Amino acid sequence: MPDGHRRETGYGVMKMENITQELAEIVGKTYVSWQAEERWFYGRDSGLMPAHQPDYVVLPRTVEEIQAIVRFAGREDIPVVPMGAGMSLSGLVIPQKGGIVVDMKRMDRILKVNETARYAVVEGGTSTGALHAHLNRYYPRLRFSIPDSPATTTIAANVMIHGQGRLTQQYGFNSDMVSGLEVVLPSGELCRIGSCALSDDWFSKGPPLPDLSGLFLGWFGATGILTKVGLKLYPRKKMRDVEIFITDSPDFVPGILYEITHTEMAEDINIFAQPLPLIFKDNHHIVVYFTGEDLEELDFKKKKIFHALDGFIRNKDGGFMTIGEGMRKTLLDMPQRSATTFADVTRGGGFEYSGPIIPIDRYPQCSRKLDELAVKYDLKYHATARVIGRGHAMMFAFSFTFNRADVDMMERTRKALHEASEYALSIGGLFWKPTLDEQRIALAKMDPQTAKLMKMIKENLDPQGIMNPGNWEVAE
Repeated sequence: MPDGHRRETGYGVMKMENITQELAEIVGKTYVSWQAEERWFYGRDSGLMPAHQPDYVVLPRTVEEIQAIVRFAGREDIPVVPMGAGMSLSGLVIPQKGGIVVDMKRMDRILKVNETARYAVVEGGTSTGALHAHLNRYYPRLRFSIPDSPATTTIAANVMIHGQGRLTQQYGFNSDMVSGLEVVLPSGELCRIGSCALSDDWFSKGPPLPDLSGLFLGWFGATGILTKVGLKLYPRKKMRDVEIFITDSPDFVPGILYEITHTEMAEDINIFAQPLPLIFKDNHHIVVYFTGEDLEELDFKKKKIFHALDGFIRNKDGGFMTIGEGMRKTLLDMPQRSATTFADVTRGGGFEYSGPIIPIDRYPQCSRKLDELAVKYDLKYHATARVIGRGHAMMFAFSFTFNRADVDMMERTRKALHEASEYALSIGGLFWKPTLDEQRIALAKMDPQTAKLMKMIKENLDPQGIMNPGNWEVAE
C-alpha cells in the first residue's frame, strides 16, 4: 500500500502500516501480516459460510502479548477474533467485521500433567494430537476425550464449542471435562477461573466455588480469549474393542441405546446410517466401544451388553454384525479417519453438517428428515450420532458432501442445512456450534429473560463489542 494511504474503517482512521508496526512491536514483525494472501486464508473456513477477510493476522507467543494486542485493539476500537485451527465448519472464526485474527498456534505448550489428580494444563493453542502423543509417551495410563476432528484441532477451541469425543458417553461434553481456565478479558486483564484462581492446582473449574466458566465456554471468543485450559484426564485401559448392533428401523434405536447405556459398560456409543456402500443401505448401525485391563474385563462388559439386547435379538428387531479386522482397525482409530473419507465422496472438497443436540428419542424423526432432505435437494448424505452422557442426549449430524466447483450444489446444500436446523429446533433440539444465522434463530425463540441475561453478560464483559463481533449479539 502506498505510503500515506489511509484505510477508512468502522473502528477509526489510522495508517494500516502504523497499525501493523504497532502489532509487530508486540509479537515481532515475522508474526504479523496484512498481506492479501494471509488475509484471504484467514477469512474463511472449510464450510459454507461466506468469507470475510480480516485486516491483520497476528501469532502471539505469550499471554502478555495477547494482553497487549487486546489492549491495543481496545484503544483503536479494532475487532479481535481468536482462532484455534479453524475447524468448526460453521464460520465461528470468520472475522465478520474485519479486524485482527489472533492465531493461537504458537502457544502450544503442555505446561503440566498431574498424574495422581488426573488433569493436564495446556496453552490455548495446544492441539489434541499433541496432548494425545504426550500422554502416550509419558503417561500411558492416562487419556482424555479425543474428538473425531483432525489432530490439529486445538483443545481450547474444542471445549469452547462444547465438543464431543471418545469419553463423551461417559462424562458429557468435552467442556464438562474442563478443570480450569485462564482468560484474557476484553479489557486486556488476565483472569483465572476455578481452583487455579486460589492455588497452583487445576482440579476444578468451579465447584465448590461459583462456576464462572460458563461466561466463556460456548461464547466462541465473544467474551475473552482462552490462554490456558485445565483438562480432566481419565484412566486409559490396556485393551479396547468395538461391536456393531444393527437394526433396520430408526424407531428401535432409542430403545437399544437405553438398554446399552443402562449397563454402564460402554465407553462410547456412535450411530451411523448411509446409503452407500450398499452393505450399509437401509440399516442403522449402533457402534459400541468398551475397554478393559484384560480379556476377562472385556468379555464381562461384552456379555452384559449382549444380554441387555437379548429382547431385540429374540424379536428379530436387530442383531450384532460380524466385523472384519480391517473395519475393526478403522473403527478403533482415534481420531476417526473414516469421516474424512466421506467428506470428499463427491470429489469436490466440500463437507458440512448441522449437528443439533437432541433427546435420544428424537432420533427416528431426525433420521427420516435427513432422508427427506437428501431426496428433496438431490444430495449425498451421511447420518451420524453420538450419545452424550448416560443417554441424556445425543448429537445428530445432518451431513452432506458437495462439490465446491458446483455453485448450484452448494446452494442446495445451504438450503438443506438451513431446513435441518429449523426442523431440529422445532422438535426440541439445540444448535451445536451454531452459525450466525442459527444463533439469531435461537435468540429469537429463546426465553426473553435468558436472552436479556446473555446481553447483559456480553455488554459488561465487552462494552466496546470488539471480541469476535457478530457472535451471540442480542438485538434490542
